[in-house]
Amino acid sequence: MASLHTRPLPRVPDGLLLGLLRSDMGRGDLTTRAIVPRGQGARARLVTREGGVAAGLEEAARLFRLRGCRVSRARDGSGIRRGQVLLEISGPARAILEVERTALNLAMRMSGVATGTRRCVEAARRVDSRMRVVATRKTAPGLGLLDKKAVVLGGGLSHRLGLDDGILVKDNHIRLAGSVGEATRRALRGAGGRPVEVEAETLEEAREAARAGARGLLLDNFSPRALGRAVKELRREFPGLALEASGGITPSNVAAYARSGADVLSLGSLTHSARSLDMSLDVLPGIGRRKSL
Repeated sequence: MASLHTRPLPRVPDGLLLGLLRSDMGRGDLTTRAIVPRGQGARARLVTREGGVAAGLEEAARLFRLRGCRVSRARDGSGIRRGQVLLEISGPARAILEVERTALNLAMRMSGVATGTRRCVEAARRVDSRMRVVATRKTAPGLGLLDKKAVVLGGGLSHRLGLDDGILVKDNHIRLAGSVGEATRRALRGAGGRPVEVEAETLEEAREAARAGARGLLLDNFSPRALGRAVKELRREFPGLALEASGGITPSNVAAYARSGADVLSLGSLTHSARSLDMSLDVLPGIGRRKSL
């Protein structure tokens, strides 16, 4: 789909992971320093309490390694079952406890995003095997790359990671340009060969954008029935248009939208409403056992 702005996701930088850890540690783990002697070693396991799709294990493992621990892990993107060991960690006890919560938060959230994405992709593809499901930029500031990686691990696509990934003409651009046609023409002139996609909230806006030269349309806030009618009309009038649907699509109605004949469904809920998977990290017996908070 020429208008779908996708590119390979970059590796999550060590600096981002360490920044998340520093935000939790602040001036240091006061409880661990008071109780655990410097130099004491420990072994621990990160275990999932529910099934789903694994994600964030690479980043969690890297955090432990950056603090001097040895780690083995399950594979990101794989199906996981309740009670499965996802990480096995050994190293300085202080480091394990300092990293615990940040590593858990990463693995829990990213696995939740990946699990929800996998369910939506499977529901959509039961209706249309060619359907693509993408995430939006509706993530918490600073978490966009992590959330988008989790979406990809769940079988979705990331769409734009940032504003430099392509041109997507949205409602505020249209208001400032004066019309959807004028906004489309300006976008095409300034695109420099990059893909241009134009948001339309009505069938008439979609037609106006297509007549102005848009080859990709984002049909926003259509009901499943109205979307199906719009897709049929636009395919007849403008063969070759790439059509994406967005707005109001949720896990509960994704199958209905998949019947529309659109090329792509974009769901903000994949990231802005993701539920984290429940996981725990436990120090192994013989060294002192603690439950996650």
